[in-house]
Amino acid sequence: MDGIRVVCIVGPTAAGKTAAALELARAVPSLVVNCDSRQVYRDFPVITAQPTPEQVAVCPHRLYGFLDTGQAMSAAAFARLAGEAVAEAGSKGLLPVLVGGTGLYFKTLLEGMAPIPDIPPQVRSRVLDRIDREGPQALHAELARLDPDYAAVIHPNDTQRNARAAEVYLATGRTMTWWHSKRLERPVYECLKIGVGLDLEDLTPLLGERIAAMLSAGALDEVRRAWDRCPDRGAPAWSGIGCAELLAHHLGELDLAEAGRLWLKNTRAYAKRQLTWFRPDREIRWFSPGLEARVVKSVLKWLGGPGPGRATRRRSTSVGPG
Repeated sequence: MDGIRVVCIVGPTAAGKTAAALELARAVPSLVVNCDSRQVYRDFPVITAQPTPEQVAVCPHRLYGFLDTGQAMSAAAFARLAGEAVAEAGSKGLLPVLVGGTGLYFKTLLEGMAPIPDIPPQVRSRVLDRIDREGPQALHAELARLDPDYAAVIHPNDTQRNARAAEVYLATGRTMTWWHSKRLERPVYECLKIGVGLDLEDLTPLLGERIAAMLSAGALDEVRRAWDRCPDRGAPAWSGIGCAELLAHHLGELDLAEAGRLWLKNTRAYAKRQLTWFRPDREIRWFSPGLEARVVKSVLKWLGGPGPGRATRRRSTSVGPG
């Protein structure tokens, strides 16, 4: 796959990444690859803002809505699947466009990841037993002391990632940030990074509007149907923002207004973590929402022509902040 050119469209939730990707796909034959850890779940197309059938009709899409609620997705497993999708795009003469807000997924795919040793079963059992007793929030509080950089980009309610961080530290004596810094594979793609985003204060009203639209589009019914299929609160998908808050409402623990306020609060905190992850990357060229035409122009200039087949071959590209 060495030499395959990819475009990454990154940024916080609700900023307009999908719109930018679709505008690009209308200008350049493309294959869009999901890079969001929540949009992989089949049962939550509304709550996770997966592309609509009309949007999917614009170009091929991969890695959206294929995983069951009870299944977990690791960064390493994602990188393997996304790598296959990128290779498919290359074989078909399409531009791979990676779209999403999960920074670790992008990092793992583009930079590789050091293989973390197998975790002894007894260590994993200890961690899971503790989560059952105390919840993932207790592990996250400890993680914030041991590995503040990693704690800053995962949610305290994320059972899967908090458990993984705890078991890796117990088994190896090293933090996830340390392991993520030990990349063993060289990058195999030529990558242009595009960011779509706003400052958090300007983004917040858009988050509220998106949540209201999701409720109008049937988010509650989505949760009810998913709970009927997977009535296990510990299942990986239920820790997702929006899923957790509406499930609490469905189970009678919150009224809808309270669930909505908590959903907005947690979404805003998540957007802040996303910005914390992406902003330091000086290779990202940032655009405000609504500037899709400028995004397309920037990509076409990088490609050296109107399509991936006419790309000027360069080994690396550094794109400064826009």
